[in-house]
Amino acid sequence: MLSSPVCYLREQDIMPTQPLRIGFVPEHFSTPIYFAKKYYGLNAELIPFPSGTGHMITALRAGDIDVGIGLTEGWVAGLGHGQLSGDGGYRLVGTYVKTPLCWAISTGAKRPEITSIESLKGGKIGVSRIGSGSYVMGFVLADKQGWLTPSSGSVAPYTDFVALNTFENLRKAVNTGEADFFMWEHFTSKRYYDSGEIRKVGEIYTPWSSWKIVASTELAGGRSVDTRLEELFEKLDLGTKHFRENQEEAVRYISTELDYSEEDARTWLKTVSFPEHTQGVDPEVVKKTVNVLRQSGVLSEGKGMEPESMIARVR
Repeated sequence: MLSSPVCYLREQDIMPTQPLRIGFVPEHFSTPIYFAKKYYGLNAELIPFPSGTGHMITALRAGDIDVGIGLTEGWVAGLGHGQLSGDGGYRLVGTYVKTPLCWAISTGAKRPEITSIESLKGGKIGVSRIGSGSYVMGFVLADKQGWLTPSSGSVAPYTDFVALNTFENLRKAVNTGEADFFMWEHFTSKRYYDSGEIRKVGEIYTPWSSWKIVASTELAGGRSVDTRLEELFEKLDLGTKHFRENQEEAVRYISTELDYSEEDARTWLKTVSFPEHTQGVDPEVVKKTVNVLRQSGVLSEGKGMEPESMIARVR
């Protein structure tokens, strides 16, 4: 009698793949992520973080999310800080947006004493969280304006950093006087300029590509990298391709599901560029970011993680 072949299966061969928990900012930049999930089967639980990158850093370190898609300066500052503990909790693994970010500088609609960027020196800056992009860019602005001097050390020339968590709280704060100004992405702010709730004082562009993808050190901290990351990049690449090839659909989604007008959505599309391949991070971009943040007083030479150590190689 012929014997039947024996099939040996490991538990991981029959168990379904656990979806990645991906933190993201629920703004217009998230549209390709939506397309990757809707059309291409991105195996992920998408977790919104309206308060931004700083909150995602906390969540990664707490083990609440596996991946974060957020602002370059926030991720780099989080790993380059002199008081970094342990392994930092995450590593840079991909590039989500190639173009710089335009940060609008806003104050309250009825703050006549604030007439220009120069008026903000010595004021109270509202930020989402300490360590967030809105916090980091306050130092970059101060450096660009020449407000940082050798005698001031790493202390920015503001009276206070007021942590307010959400964009809504920031808008309220500059009208009540709790904060004098805050910085947020231009098109997200524009709707509230148009309504008269807040007033634009100026703007500043990041001197680096604006969005990066990070993974927890549980997934990408050692020699081996979780295979789910490769699938993530594959699906995001399809999502960004769909975005580029279906601009009208993108406009409809942004103007109906998110907090933007159709006109602003169309204008934004002319300013943003997503990479064809999201996997990988250019080390020179990270080095430039670190250098600017050190010059601005956010990071200090010889403290925190060096640029090359912030990047994990997925392959």
